[in-house]
Amino acid sequence: MLKIGTVFKENATKAMLLGSGELGKEVAIELKRFGIEVIAVDKYADAPAMQIADRSLVFSMLDGEELERAILREKPDIIIPEVEAIATGKLMELEKKGYRVIPTASAVNFTMNREGIRKLAAETLGLKTSPYEFASNFEEFEKAVGKIGIPCVVKPIMSSSGHGQSVVRDSSQILGAWENSQKGGRAGKGKVIVEGFVDFDYEITLLTVRHSGGTSFCAPIGHEQIDGDYRRSWQPQEMSPEALEKAKDCARKITDALGGRGIFGVEMFVKGDEVLFSEVSPRPHDTGMVTMISQNLSEFALHARAILGLPIPEIELYSPSASRAVVVEGKSGMLEYSGMEEALSIPGTDMRIFGKPEVDGHRRMAVLLARGKTVEEADAKTAKMLEKIEVKLY
Repeated sequence: MLKIGTVFKENATKAMLLGSGELGKEVAIELKRFGIEVIAVDKYADAPAMQIADRSLVFSMLDGEELERAILREKPDIIIPEVEAIATGKLMELEKKGYRVIPTASAVNFTMNREGIRKLAAETLGLKTSPYEFASNFEEFEKAVGKIGIPCVVKPIMSSSGHGQSVVRDSSQILGAWENSQKGGRAGKGKVIVEGFVDFDYEITLLTVRHSGGTSFCAPIGHEQIDGDYRRSWQPQEMSPEALEKAKDCARKITDALGGRGIFGVEMFVKGDEVLFSEVSPRPHDTGMVTMISQNLSEFALHARAILGLPIPEIELYSPSASRAVVVEGKSGMLEYSGMEEALSIPGTDMRIFGKPEVDGHRRMAVLLARGKTVEEADAKTAKMLEKIEVKLY
């Protein structure tokens, strides 16, 4: 292994990646560009990041004792959480023993749990959010829905990609929403957040980078989600100068409170010139995959530079761009992709196949990318690409 730790202020040569999906894979690629040794961890074998990492480990990261044994054995210079399903309390213990967690163990602990981050944002920092209540059992849940009102959004306090999330539009859906939340949480059954339905014009992700030179922002990213799961995104999202400044102020406050270095995906609702905080992820964001074609430095490259203490002198938006997820439904470990020649013959396009080993239900398997003279043109290109792509299950 190339020993280049002295190049970096952070003196890092070995990284342990906790979570090895498509986002973790791109982070691993960027770390490898700088000669970093990467150990990829996930609960299943042959995860995307494992396919290009130096080594891989398979175990449940919710198992604190197993997580500690792996870290003590490998002795990574940096620990990079890339999923929610992690025993964050154990990371906090290990950080006190001298291990470096990205961005910090407390930041990971706050943001892996919707209760912690919502209370930090609304009650400590005074950021505007939707009304919310928490519930630990069905009786509390019914009362929370009654207090918030219908329609409302229900989410497990620990989940991602829309798992366990529901919209309650009438009282007949209350029981089903509760049952769904108890199946979809990352840690299984548990507490949920009930949020008031927000009237907004659009949602954005503001990628915010805390690095050695300060805090930088990418151009705002608009996105569409279906049942809480990312389907497409575009950059830049058009918004008023006043709304953009409020969004940056919101993102700076929440990321300053969390601390550390790295990229944060700050999600917000925008109505006119008003901005409401929604969530924050202390790592690359799925809607930010558009930056793989839109910018000089993708969100993954920005994350790697920030982690390693390298400079980020500028973030240049090349042109309006868009991304669109390829979601596959079914059950199989044998997949065949076709139509790529036709899709990639469209000028200004690209794609990434994640390399996930199987599908069971519905799963995001690839992303389509495009540039255009306008966001609308770029988005139309990805729609046309999706028509060309076919994924067969055997």
